Amino acid sequence: MGTTTEINIDERSGYRKRLFIVFSITLGYLIIEVIGGLLTGSLALLADAGHMLTDVGGLAISLFVMWFSQRPPTPQKSYGYYRVEILGALVNAVILIFISLYILYEAYRRFIEPPEVSALPMMGVAIIGLIVNLVGIRLLHAGSKESINIKGAYLEVLSDLLSSVGVVLAALMMLTTGWKLADPLISAGIGLFILPRTWSLLKQAVNVLLEAVPEHIGLGEVGRAMVAVEGVEEVHDLHVWTLTSGKYALSAHVTISKLQDWSGIQHSLEALLAGRFQITHTTLQVTVTPGHRIEEIRFPQEPRERK
Repeated sequence: MGTTTEINIDERSGYRKRLFIVFSITLGYLIIEVIGGLLTGSLALLADAGHMLTDVGGLAISLFVMWFSQRPPTPQKSYGYYRVEILGALVNAVILIFISLYILYEAYRRFIEPPEVSALPMMGVAIIGLIVNLVGIRLLHAGSKESINIKGAYLEVLSDLLSSVGVVLAALMMLTTGWKLADPLISAGIGLFILPRTWSLLKQAVNVLLEAVPEHIGLGEVGRAMVAVEGVEEVHDLHVWTLTSGKYALSAHVTISKLQDWSGIQHSLEALLAGRFQITHTTLQVTVTPGHRIEEIRFPQEPRERK
């Protein structure tokens, strides 16, 4: 996923408000676009409206996820509900893939039998959509770098922005040349644009659910950095995975020679992992080098009870 950072409560609240604004204006424009598409007979408008419908659903899911993921941990769910964010991104990606395939199918049908399209009203509706999507892009841009959930919503709005540009271009081509195939051609372009970006989002969500190593972290680099810490002799059974956007976890077995040095070594390892790799949730199991005599280590003795 990229080098995202952990989002604090205030930032999440701010992103949630922005997401709600984008949801509201997108829903309003969806209604306008459906009416415009039906009145003008434009597939490009209806294709974009279908995409907008998934956006409204996706934004609603994202809003729900941002609220639900803040629920506190329970004894049964000790990590809390962080992964709900990933599930939301996964659902959005699957919906976008299906709508893209449908747009391509409908564009193919219209290549065979191009319908009559009212280009001027079609362009007017698309210009409104262009403004709406520009506002959405502005509101979600910062959050898209911090959260895979916000990133999914951002990609949906970004694809809508380009869809609106495409509809405007199709309308201009039909107005100036009368070429009816401009409408399905632009529609196919919209579908083809959405697919690879949605596939990338889907892969990111699946990788998190499969507990794959985050893309910006090299497992070998982490292991070498840990072994380079003074007092560490070996690191094995090393695992790194993503809990949710900006939250990374690590577990490892660490071999040292002197057990009494473990407290300082552990502090150094945790500082290294947090500062260099943004890994803040660590579970380290210590092992003493074979041959080291544990009985030589002196622990503070508990005071004896007085009789």
